[in-house]
Amino acid sequence: MTQSVDSNRRRLLGFMAGAPLLPLAGGLAGLGASRSAAAATEATLDSVSFLPMAAPSLSNPVAMATTTIGSAMQLHMSDGSSRQVKLAYHPFFITGDRVPDGQGGTVVAGGYYDIDNRPILDPSAGNRQFFSDCPDGTSLLTVDNARVDGVYGNPVFAVVQFEYTTRDGAGESMYGRLPSPIAVLTLDQNPETGELTLVKYHNVDTSPVGGLWITCGASLSPWGTHLSSEEYEPDAAAPDDEFKSYCRNLFGDENRGTPYNYGHLPEVTVNPDGTGTLVKHYNLGRLSHELIQVMPDERTVLMGDDATNGGLFMFVADKPRDLSSGTLYVGKWTQVSGKGPGAGDIGWIRLGHADSAEIKQLIDDGIQASDIMDIRTEDPQDEGFTRIPYSGKINWVKLKPGMEKAAAFLETHRYAALVGASMGFTKMEGTTVNAADKKAYSAMSYIYKTMTDGSSDIHVEGPTAGAVYEHTLRGGQKDSGGQPIDSEWVSVHMAPPANLVGEDLAEPDALGNTAHADRIANPDNIKFSEELRTLFIGEDSGNHVNNFLWAYNVDSGKLTRLLSCPAGAESTGLQAVDSINGWTYIMSNFQHPGDWESPLHDKVRETLDPYVRANYKDRYGAAVGYITGMPKLG
Repeated sequence: MTQSVDSNRRRLLGFMAGAPLLPLAGGLAGLGASRSAAAATEATLDSVSFLPMAAPSLSNPVAMATTTIGSAMQLHMSDGSSRQVKLAYHPFFITGDRVPDGQGGTVVAGGYYDIDNRPILDPSAGNRQFFSDCPDGTSLLTVDNARVDGVYGNPVFAVVQFEYTTRDGAGESMYGRLPSPIAVLTLDQNPETGELTLVKYHNVDTSPVGGLWITCGASLSPWGTHLSSEEYEPDAAAPDDEFKSYCRNLFGDENRGTPYNYGHLPEVTVNPDGTGTLVKHYNLGRLSHELIQVMPDERTVLMGDDATNGGLFMFVADKPRDLSSGTLYVGKWTQVSGKGPGAGDIGWIRLGHADSAEIKQLIDDGIQASDIMDIRTEDPQDEGFTRIPYSGKINWVKLKPGMEKAAAFLETHRYAALVGASMGFTKMEGTTVNAADKKAYSAMSYIYKTMTDGSSDIHVEGPTAGAVYEHTLRGGQKDSGGQPIDSEWVSVHMAPPANLVGEDLAEPDALGNTAHADRIANPDNIKFSEELRTLFIGEDSGNHVNNFLWAYNVDSGKLTRLLSCPAGAESTGLQAVDSINGWTYIMSNFQHPGDWESPLHDKVRETLDPYVRANYKDRYGAAVGYITGMPKLG
């Protein structure tokens, strides 16, 4: 995929991390060339393209059972020459490894802790500390005046969160039953090569916010903080065994926690010493937060909703760089095409204005679902109730007098449906922005159920393999009540580019894929690079035997496969970092390798399972790392 790079941005663009530095303002340093040779050339970078890799096959089970990269970056120079930079994957650790704590000791990477910061032990695995096999959202960043012992080059930090752990030592499901850990990694950046080396692992204390619930995707705010997530918020009207188990593991008491404390937006600030502090914002809606995007105005937040009967949400903060107070909106889809994944114009319904502290006070005061609305799961045969969709089912609800604000911010899904929002999206995952073109992108992992069955405003055809929708962003918009929306970054239209639509197969292919292997399937993590003009897309697919990481150039429309995850694993932790001390990085993790699904993996499981177990701690471990660029010499 080829694109031009503006001269005023060239100073920011380097090779992928790990390749020799490309001094764009001066001459090109040849791969492996000396500094004197580099100084003699006048060639500058003109454009960049990615060279794809093929999907791995069962003829090479080793490649299918680990992270595999056969792609490259091609650098096109102003003198007509070109250079290739091979891409490779470098993990900082496999979860469960002992890693340095920066104080002369070690800790378990991805390890779980209770409310008193004591390790949570797994009695079914000899009382070893539970650790996650599901690392997810990652933010690579720098901090002013950073100073950490053991860093000899440039101090760089990565905030990494861990969504859940798949199983305990006995193989029983642990999904949602442990409080999600989040860590700050101190990395030593080699000034000459860009290589990142782990120096310190700091587990962030989550006790001030009562622990974290299922942290999934994440993004870096424009002001340099890590914006986390809490998805699949527990139902406060009917807390289930999963939530009770979570409370037992976190607090030692299943009755101590309240569901209303979860489903919000955590924010992590990294300190100069490599530690981190955490706050939770309770006023961006209690919903299935995934990977949100703060727009360039530093006030407008576009949010997907990883749920069945999910919505498109927007928050406009009162002040830049401060999410603690603002107005919450939910989208209304007016369909303009039902063909394939369809297209729709977007209007906005104002749900309410609040600051985080006042919503937190409601929680602390012990508010219950029954205080906010009367919720029924069977038709009460009462015209005072409204029939609404909720999490793939039907509820009947009646709002209690004066509880609009509590409903908007604590029963966001039900209230949005009650006021007429389009709550028919399925699995709307990550969101990212292309600021130069004033576009945003949202990954719709699956297009089925409530998007295709005619039960909502959204009535499209598919595919089940999903698509990435492009948003047109504009200012000068009004909400459904006729009030101005104070933002220049409001979505007014959604439609997917042609090459960002999955393709369902009528019959599985020879490997078992149920979606075309050369197209995206079930997109999840997405991040846009302004410098590369490239949208990076990670898959969480139940339709590809191996999930892939893709690069899509928004100018050429070309889609390139960059990386293949271990079979059964999900591509997570994606972040495109245009420049840190002159270096470009793509952060990339994966989750739950060898999480076999039937019939998807029936043809490969017997062959691949031993390799995956050998590579990833008997399927209990997963990798946190980044894509590096390695020079192709000679």
